[in-house]
Amino acid sequence: MGFSERLRKASLVGAFFVSAVLALPVHALCPAPQGLELQRVAQVIDGDTLRLDDGRSVRMIGLNTPERGRKGRSAEPFAEQATRNLRALVEASEGRVFVQPGAESHDRYGRLLAHVYDSRGGNLEAEQLLAGLGYFVAAYPNAALVACHRAAERQAREAHLGLWRQAKAQRPEAIRQGGFALIRGRVMRVERNRGGVWLELDGPMVLQVAPRQLAGFDVAALQRLEGRDVEVRGWVVDRQGRKAKRQARWLLRLTHPAMLEVH
Repeated sequence: MGFSERLRKASLVGAFFVSAVLALPVHALCPAPQGLELQRVAQVIDGDTLRLDDGRSVRMIGLNTPERGRKGRSAEPFAEQATRNLRALVEASEGRVFVQPGAESHDRYGRLLAHVYDSRGGNLEAEQLLAGLGYFVAAYPNAALVACHRAAERQAREAHLGLWRQAKAQRPEAIRQGGFALIRGRVMRVERNRGGVWLELDGPMVLQVAPRQLAGFDVAALQRLEGRDVEVRGWVVDRQGRKAKRQARWLLRLTHPAMLEVH
């Protein structure tokens, strides 16, 4: 089955799944694996990061919450609400959680990448997404809960909960700084080279599927996206000032097919 067909069917399945979600508790969406041991939480850092009693920092997989104010920068909308909600979820679990490390277990900052569950088996990433207090994200190889996380976000988005009261996809020309963003634009050109697959949008932005991520994508379907409108999400990098000429200012790296929707 091709990428476009998979996306179309995923949308249909997602629509059914979201309607079914209304009658299901979170632990039924993202069931906790068996055999995990409860870990005590020392601190909730923000809406998607915890510190355990043993000193490990845990970055929750599948979730990106708004940034709290740091280094003189103001907090993003709903950042404090996301932190308070995660703290309340942990407190309701008596300060202890189950932690399931991802296939890729650590990020470049040394934090443990993991799914986190409360004492009843409820997935805390899904709880945050259902409340509209974070964005669904996906990256190989940590993609075990993509379907339920995506469905949880879709429910909150359709109900305009939390950050979805105001969040919407931006046009590339509206971007003013790097960081996480939802982008909507038209694919003008697709190119494949040693750097992977590149999709140029109708604005100062290019999307990249890096070589190490290509195995998770249908490359032929990506090449057929020329002329199609897409919504993408991920971390935008500002390339202004680099030596290369005639390149789009903004770069967004796609880390999983679920980070791109065809419209």
